[in-house]
Amino acid sequence: MRLANLPGMSSSEVQASFLPYAEGLGFRSEAKGLFLEYKNNLGPDYYRPIGSSGILLEVERGKTTTNNMDLLDFWKCHLCRSADYLFLMVPQALKHNDAMTPKKEYNAVVKRIETFFVEGNHTNVREVHIFGY
Repeated sequence: MRLANLPGMSSSEVQASFLPYAEGLGFRSEAKGLFLEYKNNLGPDYYRPIGSSGILLEVERGKTTTNNMDLLDFWKCHLCRSADYLFLMVPQALKHNDAMTPKKEYNAVVKRIETFFVEGNHTNVREVHIFGY
């Protein structure tokens, strides 16, 4: 996973590094059909049903906070009728090139997502677990 997070790599490289483990835990890659009632072309990276709900597993890298992909992932979980839980994998630190100072992506995502769980803010996302790699 460390090699997959080097400058210039994509989130698909990170996904490939742990896909066997995710599948071993019951996640399906690119689950289809979870958002058919919407006109948007949405789909999670991985999905696992649990009881009457499920977990979306999203993997981000270069565009985590720059393009608000963490917030898009939260929104997808909010919309998904088959999942109330989000597992979000983000880099601890992100470098787009060797010369730049690493961005503290993990810390930024935690601060952004925790605002959805402040008293008075209501979504149907029951829990978000943020994993830093």
